Amino acid sequence: MTLGKQIAWDDTVLPFQLDRSDIRGRVARLDGVLDQVLAQHSYPAPIEALVAEAALLTALIGQTIKLRWKLSLQVRGKGAARIIATDYYGPGQDGEPARIRAWASFDPDRLDLGAEPFGQIGEGYFAILIDQGQGTLPYSGITPIAGGSLTACAETYFAQSEQLPTRFALSFGRSQMPGGPEQWRGGGVMLQHMPKASPGAPSGGGSGEGGLLTHADILSGEEGENWTRANLLLDTVEDIELIGPSVPPTELLVRLFHEEGPRVFPAQAVRFGCSCSEDKVRQSLSIYSAKDIRHMTTEQGIVTADCQFCGAHYEFDPLTLGFEAVRAPGDGA
Repeated sequence: MTLGKQIAWDDTVLPFQLDRSDIRGRVARLDGVLDQVLAQHSYPAPIEALVAEAALLTALIGQTIKLRWKLSLQVRGKGAARIIATDYYGPGQDGEPARIRAWASFDPDRLDLGAEPFGQIGEGYFAILIDQGQGTLPYSGITPIAGGSLTACAETYFAQSEQLPTRFALSFGRSQMPGGPEQWRGGGVMLQHMPKASPGAPSGGGSGEGGLLTHADILSGEEGENWTRANLLLDTVEDIELIGPSVPPTELLVRLFHEEGPRVFPAQAVRFGCSCSEDKVRQSLSIYSAKDIRHMTTEQGIVTADCQFCGAHYEFDPLTLGFEAVRAPGDGA
């Protein structure tokens, strides 16, 4: 077995491979990162849970892609939880941490604080967007909200859009170490069947909810048996093992998959980070007309903007937003 020495596992994503099963995976631990993400806002409990789940999924998915810039996860619904949005920024250079940010929009008047969080989304869609930066075309894949959790939506996305059987096991919540403050902690494991050279989408509908594809529609024979066996092993994981903090990811992999030949690769550090800046906000305001800018100008004669992800506050002189002057009312702009 090629498991290495213990690593510093807080706020990391550890890639691994199960050589016997032809399965790759990730173990994520978001501790300070998840606490920072949620500390930017005072979300009600159901919204906090949705944002925490989305952030964990984003960390696991983002690390599987050779990302030069950004992967985004977006959930849009017609219920009380209208938008859940996360971004994962790949490291700019080897040795640098990846960065995650997240936010949510919700209708407090429609929110049921005692109801299950996923039910607050209602009808809608789950999307993953990949932007490799300037000079490339963004990629997006969309699946409907289904399956009872954001985790199930992500599994359906990979089966439906990529024909890649994928499984997630997540756990998150507030915890407290002896003598320490209460804080958010989260952890998860992702399993994904290694992609085929020329995957083909099964003909006809799938066996999942609403005819969506599942792993059973994609794998068969020995591949299907290997996938089922690895999933049964993952079913034995306990919440405390996923969250830690006393169980290193390497020990967790040995406990779950020691007969599958687990092989680990260098871990990726993850930090909370936002890409907003005065220049980017100024650019976003450039799409508005002089008349729009005038309506956005406060009694103090400034235009303000707040970042939805990190809460950074920006103030601008309206005359510096790309217009020679803010015209008087009735100017016809």
